[in-house]
Amino acid sequence: MTEATDATGARNNTVDGVLRRSARRVPERTAVRYAGRSWSYRALDDAVTAAARVLLAEGLRPGDRVASYGHNSDAYLIGFLACARAGLVHVPVNHGLTGEELHYILAQSGSSLVLTDVALAPRLPDGTRSVPLHGAPDGLLERLAEQPADPAERAGADALPEPSDDRLVQLLYTSGTTALPKGAMMTHRALVHEYTSAIVALDLTERDRPVHSLPLYHSAQLHVFLLPYLAVGAENTILDGPAPEALFALVEAGRADSLFAPPTVWIALANHPDFGVRDLSGLRKAYYGASIMPVPVLERLRARLPHLAFYNCFGQSEIGPLATVLGPDEHAGRLDSCGRPVLFVEARVVDGDGREVPDGTRGEVVYRSPQLCTGYWEKPAETAEAFRNGWFHSGDLAVRDAEGYFTVVDRVKDVINSGGVLVASRQVEDVLYAHPQVAEVAVIGLPDERWIEAVTAVVVRHADGGGGAGGDGAVGESELIAAARERLAPFKVPKRVVFVDALPRNASGKVLKRALRERFGTR
Repeated sequence: MTEATDATGARNNTVDGVLRRSARRVPERTAVRYAGRSWSYRALDDAVTAAARVLLAEGLRPGDRVASYGHNSDAYLIGFLACARAGLVHVPVNHGLTGEELHYILAQSGSSLVLTDVALAPRLPDGTRSVPLHGAPDGLLERLAEQPADPAERAGADALPEPSDDRLVQLLYTSGTTALPKGAMMTHRALVHEYTSAIVALDLTERDRPVHSLPLYHSAQLHVFLLPYLAVGAENTILDGPAPEALFALVEAGRADSLFAPPTVWIALANHPDFGVRDLSGLRKAYYGASIMPVPVLERLRARLPHLAFYNCFGQSEIGPLATVLGPDEHAGRLDSCGRPVLFVEARVVDGDGREVPDGTRGEVVYRSPQLCTGYWEKPAETAEAFRNGWFHSGDLAVRDAEGYFTVVDRVKDVINSGGVLVASRQVEDVLYAHPQVAEVAVIGLPDERWIEAVTAVVVRHADGGGGAGGDGAVGESELIAAARERLAPFKVPKRVVFVDALPRNASGKVLKRALRERFGTR
């Protein structure tokens, strides 16, 4: 080994190294609780090393892709960190995918092995190599016992590879709300930079008691919260999902004081019958993101829980995913803002030619950051398009003010061209959310001979206002159009309102507007 190689290794800063440092600093502190199991930092770090050896014993080699297709669990976390420690590339897969969508990601990523839940294994394509995450004799969690228990014996085992921090550690597939998912290639270095940004911008400390209830395959829950919280040495609780009753119980028992959820979950919590009567005073930090929070909903939450510190987290998979944050002290007068760029992110608003526009002018957000992916897996044309002019083009339309705060207007592909005038769907949605009988709404543009695209609102009514797609006393199309006309310019008022029982969403809570356009665009 050369002197230069020694120096490089000494400076390595890998994802699994985040856990290793905490295990040496606070070895006996509880790191993770899940379903009755509890792991100290030392035990979790040892489990990751043992799991890395299990994976390599499967014949995998550094650089191989390993898909993870499972629900939340401690085994899922160990599987991810074990891939990092073994030099493998982790591919998180939405556990709701089946058929062609599941096959696409497994095939496009070239995954050699799938870590999966026992119940999900039958969904895998025929011939797929898989290892259960837990719950079976050959499960990853169960096979940890195969590794030497004595520290001296473990030290004498074959040394694990030491991947450089510029090597890939994960393929984060985009949500696919507008096109086929693309695998954002994330390095150890990019994610560790993002963890640091999250810790600083979100005030994460070892004293917090965070609960992680969103899917761990989603980058926000894993990389903005769980891994940064492991970095600072906090006690973490993993849940199967964001069931209101379970979350309320943890807060009342003093076991959770920090929660991240997309607006859809916060809406569900706010609409739950127990929300107004449960003792939620122990909840100190509320984080929201993954999609735009309707201002009327945020106002209701703040009125019910005035002591709660709200943080708006904004970004996308390609940047790890945290790009901007609006902190608790910044919400006053800026409820529609996503804040300012985090520590390791530089952001601009540009026009169609890539020129920065003046403050107050709408344009596309572009980024420079060590948090960024290195491109899209086996998609050179898409990579070149996204990184043109030396900046990453986000696809988000926003306005920056003179103090550096960004307000997202829409996705570039979701802006509606109504009669030659551009309409931002978010503004129309916020107006409709103010109506007491509107539980959820998505505004889209549908093909129209006269208007090019007709502004169309797809609405879910509140259950107590008639519910579903009908019912006596339920708000109707004409009433919502009239309400919108009172607050919007005529060209922004919906030409049509469609009522549905639920909006289609991906697992991160983003509305699949592409699916709505496909469903209603042919009528």
